[in-house]
Amino acid sequence: MWRSTIRFGSVSVPVKLYAAVAEHGVHFHLLHAKDRVRVEQRLVNPKTGEAVAPEDTRRGYPVARDEYVVLEADEVAALAPEKSREIEITRFVPRDALAPAWYERPYHLGPDGDAGSYLALAEALAKRERIGIARWVLRGRHHVGALRPRDGGLVLIELRKREEVVSAEELAPPEVRAPDTRELELAEQLVGALTGDFEPERFREEYQDRVRALVEAKARGRKPKLAPLPVRRRGTATLGSALERSLKALKKGQARG
Repeated sequence: MWRSTIRFGSVSVPVKLYAAVAEHGVHFHLLHAKDRVRVEQRLVNPKTGEAVAPEDTRRGYPVARDEYVVLEADEVAALAPEKSREIEITRFVPRDALAPAWYERPYHLGPDGDAGSYLALAEALAKRERIGIARWVLRGRHHVGALRPRDGGLVLIELRKREEVVSAEELAPPEVRAPDTRELELAEQLVGALTGDFEPERFREEYQDRVRALVEAKARGRKPKLAPLPVRRRGTATLGSALERSLKALKKGQARG
């Protein structure tokens, strides 16, 4: 949790920031194949093959092949932004002004103390269909994000840097034909048949589940038994016939259920 204050103009809204995501990936350790002990990673001088102590290293920024500008630790520390607990809103923009590619990491925002100003800001953004472009300093770095209303409250989503976002306008337009009436009708029917609520519990990372099942079986001295992955066949059918088959299969499955 991080206590902060949303500030725009002369208005300040005390808030608490909470992580909205927690990563649970599969991680491996590197072991020596012969005796199964963990191997160590060391800094090595490639010219001499000798180990280098961390205190004997310096940060170098590459400017050409095998050419660096060396920065001392105090020089890098002097570049860090001044510490602050303010989330400054620089402007409000339409809700759909940012493409999905801009969004990187979400945070929950809750009120800190009196919730009146917090709820008022959330309701105002929802009614006007606006999001706030925000900037703040955290862990020695500048961050830019989008302040959005959500379920009566507020969320803050960190944005990617400009050079990381590829605009669709920069991509070569695909050479495709327009869909015919039958294809449009079938696509609409398929979308309608699949329409429902979002159920996150139905979506799992199959690879991680299979890795954990394999590890658990081997840890108990059992022979791993993993279900085979489904084979996905690729055909050369037209879009119309593929949509029609998908719609028939979906209706058949719903009838069985």
